[in-house]
Amino acid sequence: MKKSITQSTTTPLENGGTSPESGKKPKKKTGCLIAIAIVIVIGIIGSMGGGSSSSTNSDETESSSAAAITESVDSQTTAIAESTAAQEDPDIPTEYKSALAKAKIYSDHMYMSKAGIYDQLVSEYGEKFTPEAAQYAIDNLEADWNANALEKAKTYSDSMHMSKAGIYDQLISEYGEKFTAEEAQYAVDNLNADWNANALAKAKSYQETMNMSPAAIHDQLTSEYGEKFTAEEADYAIAHLE
Repeated sequence: MKKSITQSTTTPLENGGTSPESGKKPKKKTGCLIAIAIVIVIGIIGSMGGGSSSSTNSDETESSSAAAITESVDSQTTAIAESTAAQEDPDIPTEYKSALAKAKIYSDHMYMSKAGIYDQLVSEYGEKFTPEAAQYAIDNLEADWNANALEKAKTYSDSMHMSKAGIYDQLISEYGEKFTAEEAQYAVDNLNADWNANALAKAKSYQETMNMSPAAIHDQLTSEYGEKFTAEEADYAIAHLE
């Protein structure tokens, strides 16, 4: 039986509670945000109406575009207002608000999964929030988990040159990123990666750092306990090794 060399992969932070921020962000006034949004809408509609229209269809198109922009801005303004109101609600414990602020940072800047963020919030080696505060944060966090999974997948592809199957497994692993199967599948399906190039980069790494033979490298690239590239991707890599 051939042994495969398993390379380590990253796991969610367990770093003693170090967070990627240095302090709390100043609160934004809801009224100001709404006012700004209204000004933006007026400006857009005004610029659209500045030119002359040569036909009724053109007028209708501009009108539809203005309505769509207005609806979009209104929706975003409402979301901001609701989020700000929740943060300023005196009935919500300060710990809950702090947990939500931390969760937002982990989502927006580290693209972590829902389960990964929760575990980081309650971890004794992480943020040490109570389960109740962490659950409040998760329940009130506005995040696109598919987008987060895709960003994580890009990182594994661009910086670690992992295979499609390897990235998928890392995304769903309970010791890895803890995304759902659906989120992980979305990520690999929408990831713009050159799998042949990734396989070649991995092959070069094995050759240069471990002095492995082409045959051994091929086996490592295709192993289910190794890199999990397809046979065709591994063939390409071996064929282009120096």
